[in-house]
Amino acid sequence: MDVSGRIRRSIANRDDSVFVRTDFAEFGSPAQVSRALKLLLGAGVIVRLGLGVYAKAKRSALTGRPIPVQPLEVLAPEAFRKLGIEVQPGRLALAYNAGETTQVPAGIVLNTGRRRVVRKLSFNDRSVRYERT
Repeated sequence: MDVSGRIRRSIANRDDSVFVRTDFAEFGSPAQVSRALKLLLGAGVIVRLGLGVYAKAKRSALTGRPIPVQPLEVLAPEAFRKLGIEVQPGRLALAYNAGETTQVPAGIVLNTGRRRVVRKLSFNDRSVRYERT
């Protein structure tokens, strides 16, 4: 079985929805893994969320194009957990969840604590923004 087939099988057998490149390092050289991920992107098995960050994909019922199996609000914290970065919901989301306000926060904002994060995670026109405390 070639590298892309092994990676495809590994993705299908995992419970995680988010993957980073280092998850597939055991399947071959960095060049082989890059080519395999590019093939899987083209086949619609995975979608790219950011540099080295991928998510399981499914076909959209409306357009037929690949979309992530879960919304970006769920995938982003999971991706940061895999990257070793602790994140919390933003202050506006916390206020809404605590019942302090009825205004629903727009967009995806994650609190990174004191850590500075430059990594961009997005899919289509939705992207993750960061706030620091």
